[in-house]
Amino acid sequence: MIPNDIQDLNDIKKMVDTFYTNVRQDEAIGPVFNEKIGERWPEHLEKMYRFWQTILLDTHTYSGSPFPPHKQLPVDKTHFDRWMAIFTTTIDSLFAGPLAEEAKLRAKNMAEMFNYKIEYFRQAEREQLK
Repeated sequence: MIPNDIQDLNDIKKMVDTFYTNVRQDEAIGPVFNEKIGERWPEHLEKMYRFWQTILLDTHTYSGSPFPPHKQLPVDKTHFDRWMAIFTTTIDSLFAGPLAEEAKLRAKNMAEMFNYKIEYFRQAEREQLK
């Protein structure tokens, strides 16, 4: 059976819930997420529903800047590569179509931007310590 494309908020919730279930169980990035989020998973998931609903369904339910909470995380390119691999596998297992492809592209762009910005801020901090 060929999966459907992402169509509505229920699909966004399915995508987000499945993805973060996989993330939380992952040996490489699960500990980073679980330590940072702690007991606030329901709040985080709600925010992610709104984020992806805004990006993919053009329903403006998310406002804010997604980068600042990630700025101080103890992560590097290997973490972002793992995050992206889990995201891609999750999407491909659940959906197929233009919005599913858009989700993967947006995630890839975000991962690359977050990694670049984190490295930039770390380098700037190292320069200040010299």
